[in-house]
Amino acid sequence: MNGQFFISLLNPGIGLLFAAAFFLLWLNRRERYVAYAAAAYTASAIAFLIQDVGPVLPMELQRLPANIGFLATGIFFAAAIIRRYGLAVPWRAMGVTAALSTAIFIWFLLGHPSIAARILTISTGAGIIAIMIVIALWPVEKRHLIDRVLFWIAALSALNLIVRPVVLLSLTGGFDNYVGFQQSVYWTTVQFSQAMVSIAAAISLMVAVAIDRIAELRREADDDDLSGLLNRRGFEAQAAAALGRCRGEARPVALLIADLDHFKRINDSHGHAVGDAIIAAFGAHVRATGPAGMVAARIGGEEFALLVPGAGIEAARRLAEAVRTGLAPACAGRIPAGLCPTASLGIAVSDPGGAPGGPLSALMHEADQALYEAKRTGRNRVRTFPPKPVRLAANGG
Repeated sequence: MNGQFFISLLNPGIGLLFAAAFFLLWLNRRERYVAYAAAAYTASAIAFLIQDVGPVLPMELQRLPANIGFLATGIFFAAAIIRRYGLAVPWRAMGVTAALSTAIFIWFLLGHPSIAARILTISTGAGIIAIMIVIALWPVEKRHLIDRVLFWIAALSALNLIVRPVVLLSLTGGFDNYVGFQQSVYWTTVQFSQAMVSIAAAISLMVAVAIDRIAELRREADDDDLSGLLNRRGFEAQAAAALGRCRGEARPVALLIADLDHFKRINDSHGHAVGDAIIAAFGAHVRATGPAGMVAARIGGEEFALLVPGAGIEAARRLAEAVRTGLAPACAGRIPAGLCPTASLGIAVSDPGGAPGGPLSALMHEADQALYEAKRTGRNRVRTFPPKPVRLAANGG
């Protein structure tokens, strides 16, 4: 054994280590893109083992499964990154690219032998697959640094795969045999660059897995499963941030507090399953009715809060009426036919022309006072702070 043998074990070793790491992550996360990453590094390890360590077959036929493995690495790596963003994986396009590359490779292996042509064929095929990642991720909003890192890894990988063989082969010429190939500057460059790209890609994907897990835990901590809205904790964090932005931009902000009328009586008379169905329907109704940028939450058992950045009093009234009058239709088919749930709403608006304003709790207190007035004057109606009647629809109370 010499030093070259141990160098040849570098990429298979890296591949197997990262394949095992992603497999363990997949056992915990069960995310499909993590499984694709494990498959990519497994294929890479197997391909390098066949290429550099496996026995030599007649007519160098061991090169065929090795290079198919390299193409499979590119396909699974592309699938891992693209699937991480919930995008459709271009399996057909990648499969066609790999099949054409393999067919051309076989021609230059058996029909018209040329090591240089085989290098260009496989590198170009893998580069095209990497370009598919770039195309898929180009329009995606890159909210985190890791999103930009993954994008640029794909872009640099495509550039490396397509440009590197052309440049190096033009400088060094072709290869007469594989002994010269494996001792060449080109192959040394491949070994080094592939190791660096493999490590960078694996670490980046692992960071992405961690970020996804943190986001999932945050959603679990901030969301209310029954209504599909935020819970009180999530609302206070997001609403306070939105309120601060609106005050900094001198924009109004409206807060609506809604309460389902006679909810305890509904639970007692019809059961908690019916009450839960009303809450779920109300949450869906709010999501469908509210404008973009609205922060909506279930802040109590049957109490909800809607913060609407940029909304003045008239816009807040229209939204409140739409929420109130649309509740019964939203519940249709989910609850007993004779039951007609209603809601009362209180509105408070932060004046952009006034003082910088107090905390979110002050605005919630004002909206609560308006809600109390709506309850006191008969329910199923909207009131504003300072409490004053709001012109109701015909079916208002």
